[in-house]
Amino acid sequence: MGVFDSPREPIPAVTDADRLAAFPTLKDYHKHGTSLNSFWLMDQLEGANTDEGREIAWEGIGWVGSDINRLWLRTKGHALDENLQRARVEAMYGRAIHPWWDAVVGVRRDFGDFGGGGTPRTWAAFGVQGLAPYKFEVSATGYVAEGGKTAAIVEAEYDMLFTNRLIASWGVEANWFGQSDPAEVIGSGLSTVEGGVRLRYEITRQFAPYIGFEREWSFGETSDLRRLSGHSRTDNRWVVGLRLWF
Repeated sequence: MGVFDSPREPIPAVTDADRLAAFPTLKDYHKHGTSLNSFWLMDQLEGANTDEGREIAWEGIGWVGSDINRLWLRTKGHALDENLQRARVEAMYGRAIHPWWDAVVGVRRDFGDFGGGGTPRTWAAFGVQGLAPYKFEVSATGYVAEGGKTAAIVEAEYDMLFTNRLIASWGVEANWFGQSDPAEVIGSGLSTVEGGVRLRYEITRQFAPYIGFEREWSFGETSDLRRLSGHSRTDNRWVVGLRLWF
């Protein structure tokens, strides 16, 4: 604008009508989605050569449901020289109790022939799972079976990113039992702790081969029972496997 040009029309003052148009009264509130979604992850599908033979192991998790209510499925197990040693399958109802946490309740079924026992067992299950501060994935589950048998499993996992594709996954699992079961080579109290790291390369987000190392320690009565049955008190495993999700 030149020095001698006439001034432009000044900006009008903001009125209540202008404010109402910019920020209208909301007539509805946020609602969680009601559509059904699903997620399936085979977190570990791996093989290893151990002192006792060739081992195939797996661990997977999945869910079907909405933001609030979900059906969770979890499984873990291993076979030794093509003989199923120990496996568990869990079906749990989960409900969100916090943006990052679910409470779960359901049933667990055990299979296998570890130590020559091989008696299937059904447990009532309850616990919590979610994302702890600093992005630790945590699960704590308690179990009750007939005869007053009790057990608990606490798991934690943390992903360390070297690049967007190269990721180290650190994990630990602790198992506790309320009663001894010599047929299953299980003692009361803290039974075993497994810890390890798996280095995966995500060719795609859905397909990632990995290599890793895992060590298992046994404690107390479980350690004694393993020694008497000819099993090692500790076990080291180098593993090679795949991580798949869809």
